[in-house]
Amino acid sequence: MRALDTFVKLTRATETLGTQLQRHLASLEITPPQLAVLEALLHVGPMSQSELGRKLLRSNPNMTALLDNLERNKWIQRERSPEDRRVVVVSLTPEGRRVIERVFPAHAAHVTALLGGLSAEEQETLGTLCKKLGLSLSEG
Repeated sequence: MRALDTFVKLTRATETLGTQLQRHLASLEITPPQLAVLEALLHVGPMSQSELGRKLLRSNPNMTALLDNLERNKWIQRERSPEDRRVVVVSLTPEGRRVIERVFPAHAAHVTALLGGLSAEEQETLGTLCKKLGLSLSEG
């Protein structure tokens, strides 16, 4: 019963956080998956479409649709790798960089406020436990 109780609490907290985050990002005119792509490209730099999909845990068809949308917005560009024409490299455009540099500080401040009910130590513990759970689930 302890596992079920923990699962219910984790699920409710995750759903509440997700709803509030989605609402906030909508006010910034960006979706959570779009933010994830732009943030990854800002912090890591250009990368292959398959590498980006693995990093964001998204399937190839979902990744393609997401990148099509970002490309239509002129936030990213895709180019074939000169070394291996089978590889598609994704990078930020100047417009995409402007968007993420505008949105990211507001996003970080909002997440900080959402987790403000936990002390720094509690946030660290929660992060460690979530990582441990995620790793154990991916192994099994």
